[in-house]
Amino acid sequence: MHRVVMEELPAGLLSVWGTSARDVWTVGADPGDGPYVLRYDGDGWTRIPTGAQGDAWWVHGFESDGSVLVGGEGGMILRWDGTSFARMETPSDAPTIFGIWGSAPDDVLAVGGLGRVAGFVWHYDGSEWRAIELPEALEGRSLFKVWGRGRGDAWIVGTDGAVLHWDGEELAMHDAGTTRTLFTVHVGPDGSVAAVGGAGSGVLVVRDPEGAWHDVAPDLVPHLFGVFLTRDSGRAVGINGTFVRRESATWVVEDTGLALAETLHSVWIDPDGGVWAAGGQVLAEPLERGLLIYQGREEIASYEGE
Repeated sequence: MHRVVMEELPAGLLSVWGTSARDVWTVGADPGDGPYVLRYDGDGWTRIPTGAQGDAWWVHGFESDGSVLVGGEGGMILRWDGTSFARMETPSDAPTIFGIWGSAPDDVLAVGGLGRVAGFVWHYDGSEWRAIELPEALEGRSLFKVWGRGRGDAWIVGTDGAVLHWDGEELAMHDAGTTRTLFTVHVGPDGSVAAVGGAGSGVLVVRDPEGAWHDVAPDLVPHLFGVFLTRDSGRAVGINGTFVRRESATWVVEDTGLALAETLHSVWIDPDGGVWAAGGQVLAEPLERGLLIYQGREEIASYEGE
C-alpha cells in the first residue's frame, strides 16, 4: 500500500536517498529560510539546518563514513560529516547541481547546468572538485543526473537525449535512441541502465547488460522524472503521482489508490524493498507543496512540518 508520509510542505521535495528504512534523507526547495533538508532516524523526522541558501536538488551519501552530499543552486555542494553541514569549494558558484553520485567518498561526480544549457561534470577525488572536459557534441545541452556501479563506471543524462558514460578518465557520448530530455538515470546491480524523461508523454529506456538500448515505456505513460533499479524490481515516478513498476523485462503503471496532482521527482528503494518517492509542485516556481510517499512493510512516522 502506498502511504503519504508528508504533504503540503512549504518546499517541494526534489530528492530522496538513504542507507536503510531507518536512515533516510529527503531534500528540496528553499522556502525562504534555507533549503529543506529532512532526516528520518527510524523514530521521527528532523529538519536539519544547513546555513545555506537556495534550492537543494539532490542528495547522496556513503555508509562507509556516514558523509552525505547535497547539491543545488549557485554551485552549492554541502557535506554532512555526521554532525553538521559545511559548504565545499567548487569550480563555480554559477550553475545548479542537479545530480550527485559517487562510488566512494573520494570518487564523486556532480552534474548540472545553467538552466537547460551549459552542462558540466565535476569530479571529487577526496581533496578537491575539478571540472571534467566534455565531448564537443554535448555543447549547448544541460545535464541532470548521474549514477554508476563503481569506480570508472558511471552514466549521465540530460537534455535532447544526452547520454554520457564516464570510465574514470574521460566522457563518451552514447545513443539511447531518443532525442527527448532524460531527467534521471539509474544503474542496477546487474549493470543494466534505466533512464527516464519526456515532455508531456514519458520516456523510459533501458540498456541491457549486453549494451543494447530498449524503449520499455508503457503506452500513454506520462512525463517521468525519477527511476531506481534493484536486482528483481524497479520503479519510475512522474507527474500526477505516477508510479511505474518493473516486472521482469516489462514496466507497468501502478494503481496507488492515491489521487495526486503533484509531480513525483525522485524515487529510492531501500534495502528491504521499501519504495520512497519525493515530489510536490516542482514543475514551476515556486517549488512548494512538498510530498513524500512510502510503500513497504515499515511503519514510517509522519511529518507535519515545523
